[in-house]
Amino acid sequence: MTVSLSVLDLAPIPSGGTARDAIRNTVDLARQAESFGYRRYWLAEHHFAAGVAGSAPAVLIGLVAAATGRIRVGSGAVQLGHQTPLAVVEQFGLLDAAHPGRIDLGLGRSGQRRAELARHSGRPPAPPARVVDGLLIPPPFDFSALIRAAPHLAVQASLLQQPGAETPDFADQVDDVQSFLAGTYTSSDGRTAHAIPGEGADVEVWILGSSGGQSARVAGERGLPFAANYHVSPAGVLEAVEAYREAFKPSDVLAEPYVIVSADVVVAEDEARARELARPYGLWVRSIRTGQGAIPYPTPEEADAHVWTEEDRTLVADRLDTQFVGGPKAVADGLRVLQRVTGADELLITTITHGHADRVRSYELLAGAWG
Repeated sequence: MTVSLSVLDLAPIPSGGTARDAIRNTVDLARQAESFGYRRYWLAEHHFAAGVAGSAPAVLIGLVAAATGRIRVGSGAVQLGHQTPLAVVEQFGLLDAAHPGRIDLGLGRSGQRRAELARHSGRPPAPPARVVDGLLIPPPFDFSALIRAAPHLAVQASLLQQPGAETPDFADQVDDVQSFLAGTYTSSDGRTAHAIPGEGADVEVWILGSSGGQSARVAGERGLPFAANYHVSPAGVLEAVEAYREAFKPSDVLAEPYVIVSADVVVAEDEARARELARPYGLWVRSIRTGQGAIPYPTPEEADAHVWTEEDRTLVADRLDTQFVGGPKAVADGLRVLQRVTGADELLITTITHGHADRVRSYELLAGAWG
């Protein structure tokens, strides 16, 4: 059986472009992805980044769902640290009312993880890179060091919530989302409340996670499908998948675990062209990991102008080393290794290039090679 491919789109803004360009490109890519046979199209949530237009995934989901006819459309992921479960269910209830049976509600806890990491003093020494049955597992990146080095991130996080607001535990929030959807919500003092629209909505609830921590456990214990990030945190993908499967309990949603694994991909007609298109990726990742936020996606020429230090290279090495870049067959073969080693039931492909036509072509070539 062929494992399905899906799309994760950050709505990237190219260097020299605008948010309007990014949104137009997202809608066009979604239409094209549907024609290429991709199973679902997810939109990410990012804030305070000059290079992405994905600050409101529910809005983008509505635009994409309206422009397509069959492909499932969803969030990858709504960050529950920034919104209440009621608000999220109402938004996705509206989306389901407009596009019934096509909406995925992916939930993440990045808003909570940021605060947790800022309180920690760092990690023990990172283990060396290893290869597991052909799949590279690089040393983990220390995100806590990034947060301590960029104190303005704390200010940005505070702007995403009302003053004095405290985010509840992620597991409790997921439970509230599910109870609002089911129409069974009861407050701690025994009062009921209903999300209208939202109650009874036919949405698929997903949990996204980058490690074997709470997100993986919550997804498994509640019998929900789980998305593991090889593209953001490749070092933790096997740990995340294993923790999810170990915690899994059958539910009304799933009888068995279901895992989707993400990957960064650039495909072109040949490896030389793919490498050229992928050259800006390191500079773009560097902008994120230095705390400035994703910059508008550079051209290859702009990327070549950057003078790289050894510190720069170390900062982005895990992401560059685990990006799948090349001709259609080589990339498809590499992704089959990722699928085999993780046991993924589906792969979630994210591709960024400066030129929109190159990005569309990458997805087209991969779909053709994947079969």
